[in-house]
Amino acid sequence: MLEIFHYNFMVRAFVAGIIIAVLAPVIGIFLVVRRYSLLADTLSHVSLVGVAAGIFFNINPVLGALVVSSLAVFGMEKLRAKKKLFGESVLALFLSGSLAIALIILGLSHGLNVNIFSYLFGSITTVNSGDLWLISGFGLVVLAVTSLLFKKFFLVSYDEELAQANGLPVSALNITMMLLAAVTISLSMQVVGILLIGALMVIPVLTAAQLSGSFSQTLRLAIIFSLLAVIAGLFLAFYLNLPSGGAIVAVALLLFGASLLKNKRY
Repeated sequence: MLEIFHYNFMVRAFVAGIIIAVLAPVIGIFLVVRRYSLLADTLSHVSLVGVAAGIFFNINPVLGALVVSSLAVFGMEKLRAKKKLFGESVLALFLSGSLAIALIILGLSHGLNVNIFSYLFGSITTVNSGDLWLISGFGLVVLAVTSLLFKKFFLVSYDEELAQANGLPVSALNITMMLLAAVTISLSMQVVGILLIGALMVIPVLTAAQLSGSFSQTLRLAIIFSLLAVIAGLFLAFYLNLPSGGAIVAVALLLFGASLLKNKRY
């Protein structure tokens, strides 16, 4: 069983996966609380534009995804703040629009091949040493900022009007939270895949919510379930030759199903 760690690409995949397994529920729990889970899917599709641009301009697709998704955050928040469009409508606009733009760029760059498949569904062989440093560095930034603003994020997520009444910069906090989500999604796409990272940000949180009553305990359990899903999923992906993202999310769904059964017993 431990022969898996004789391969350098698997060691890199596990290190990157563990980092992502911690980041995903840490950001995802705020999205779930504020009923903004669709944001993860929207930003993942926006990241695909960055990947396509990276292929087109021959730069690191992860960096391309980081830049494009971060820019999109400001556009989404600006439209939402004007209140001429509902939040869900803004997300739907960016989700469908970015997918169309990504397909056009990929068509122009002839990038519709197996490489883009690995970004869509994750591939354990695509994480190189440079990517690992990128994931580690930005991952630490995401965790540091989240820890620093944790209580403010908590209040904004639960009651935006109350947070504003308490003098918190709600708009700036919303943008920061969305930027952290964008960074997390961009870093995760090689292991989990653009189309599936939203599930890893949400499903472990929903699983933990079935077994916990407090916010802090839910977060701790969500991280544990996310780690279990990623580690078990990477083992399955290696030994069964599966896309890593699909294997990881499948394990996360099994854990969620088990939590529902356990919840019914009590």
